[in-house]
Amino acid sequence: MGWTDYLDAHQSRFIDELCDFIRIPSVSAKPEHMADVRTAGQWVVDRLTAAGIENARMYDTDGHPVVCADWLHAGADKPTILIYGHFDVQPAEPFDLWTSPPFEPTIRGDRLYGRGATDDKGAMMIPILAAEALLAETGQLPVNVRFFFEGQEEIGSPDLPPWIEANPELLKADMIFSADGGQWDTETPQMVLALKGLTSLEVKVKGARADLHSGMHGGGVANPGMALAHLLASMKSADGRITVEGFYDDVIDLTEEDRAAIARVPWDEAAYLAQTGAPATHGEPGYTTRENLWGRPTLEVNGITCGWQGAGTKTVLPAEASAKITCRLVANQNPEKIFDLIAAHVEAHCPPGVTAEVSKNPGRADPFLVPAGHNATAIAGQVLEEVYGKTPYKTRAGGSIPVMSTLLDQLGLHAVMFAFGHDDENQHAPDEFFRLPTFRLGQTAYGRLMERLAG
Repeated sequence: MGWTDYLDAHQSRFIDELCDFIRIPSVSAKPEHMADVRTAGQWVVDRLTAAGIENARMYDTDGHPVVCADWLHAGADKPTILIYGHFDVQPAEPFDLWTSPPFEPTIRGDRLYGRGATDDKGAMMIPILAAEALLAETGQLPVNVRFFFEGQEEIGSPDLPPWIEANPELLKADMIFSADGGQWDTETPQMVLALKGLTSLEVKVKGARADLHSGMHGGGVANPGMALAHLLASMKSADGRITVEGFYDDVIDLTEEDRAAIARVPWDEAAYLAQTGAPATHGEPGYTTRENLWGRPTLEVNGITCGWQGAGTKTVLPAEASAKITCRLVANQNPEKIFDLIAAHVEAHCPPGVTAEVSKNPGRADPFLVPAGHNATAIAGQVLEEVYGKTPYKTRAGGSIPVMSTLLDQLGLHAVMFAFGHDDENQHAPDEFFRLPTFRLGQTAYGRLMERLAG
């Protein structure tokens, strides 16, 4: 029996095991689930060991743990690959919007429903199962393999940078593949070549020491709400270009080749507007909507707080106003530099009669861009073309995966996203699910990837 036959023969067991995994409510954002995250980590240790992977162990960080394991007997002439994933999940609220309880996995048709089914428990199990099949049927893996799974991805991996810096020997590899990510759709593969970075901040404007009667004091002292509005308006032109001095200085612009690759990916502007409910698209001038979504930096207001928020009217002149802002960044922008540029902009443009301060919020990530000609990406693309029967789209993502830039900084390696979820599988939302045919397809893809890398 070959290793693909082994996968077919044991698929029912694999699905049952995935259900057991999903039942663990490993919600990293909620302190009351800290023990559950550790339980999930131990489950991963046990599953790696059962697959025949060696040295499986859970390691403590300053927060949620990580799990490492390896199989390093392919020989010094074979590459060592590092496979990444995460076993923590998003909170499942609101519970009443789930058709079945989020931590009671349920199969309906060819879909397995449950929190973490696609992001990332089902996806991170795929390479473990491929390795098990290869070991069971051939007695060895084609390449040397390390596994690195974390329990804090959904909160931004805050404790990973110091842990990775202190433990580089556990992650030493020639290539990195991420089991967190996805394919374009059930019929079409993709290679994600870039992720945006992130900086998060808050601007607070203060005036009088307390709210004042707007009739008695309006026109006598400055209004922080109006001052904040002026400040925010000064950061972006009406046509969508960011006007913070120096904001674009380090941006690696899209090349003609980049723009052609993006244009090859299907895009329906009307469908996008229907999906979002927005009346029109709006972004930096000179770029298509998708180019803005994938390849240009942003500055967005996420929330504004000022004055009376209740029903009816309360005629006050508010004492302070604040806005939360995030910027999604592209290569080679630096989150700290962008924060400093915005802080300098606020200082330079603060209206008279108020004071303004800028503070950092949790959440930062460096942008990630795979270099042209990256060998691991090329090989992964060949495997995907074999498995799907068509050339992968070359795509980018507007979101951020902080660990990708951390691994690049610490190990000097660009990770390849080799994962098998889909955007419509309700990640982070009620009724999250994973397609079981894709679960099986991914196992074949990872087995073939290891074989191709050995050659």
